[in-house]
Amino acid sequence: MRLKLLSPGEMNAAQKETYDESIAGKRGAPPAPMMAWLNSPEMARHATRLGEVLRFDTVFPAKLSEIAILVTARHWTAHYEWYAHKRLALKGGLDPKIIEDIRVRRVPTFDDPKAKMIYELAKSLHEGHGVAKPLYDEAVELLSLRGVVEIIGLCGYYTMVSMTLNTFEFEVPGGELSELA
Repeated sequence: MRLKLLSPGEMNAAQKETYDESIAGKRGAPPAPMMAWLNSPEMARHATRLGEVLRFDTVFPAKLSEIAILVTARHWTAHYEWYAHKRLALKGGLDPKIIEDIRVRRVPTFDDPKAKMIYELAKSLHEGHGVAKPLYDEAVELLSLRGVVEIIGLCGYYTMVSMTLNTFEFEVPGGELSELA
């Protein structure tokens, strides 16, 4: 890892305030990238708040949100992010076959049209740098405008997370090996 992670006792007042706010939130623990973001405490505060909203307060259940997050982690080959969100996707009820397909960059087969649309939106955002009008129109019809905005938010936020984790070389926890090549 390229960065020394601060313990709460080593943090300045602004860092500690942001850290304390994060552990008092719905996660109950600081998200890994926040520990790097604490080098810019105000950014860390806002990014962590946004992450909490996107993780827990979108129109989508975890099972669907995790599709966008996994597509993002895979796009960036973010080893730590993949490790963390694969577990959350499984816990949320996402089919392991879909997770494996995303991991090996194979188009998954979906029974749920919303899940398929989230996958297509996330892939389009990352690979196409936007969304073509027919896909956009279909997405708004199926997911709602709010849903489309939130998928964009998930992909954007988890891009920042992936870039942070990759740049500072966060390792997969517990000596686990990365599943991403």
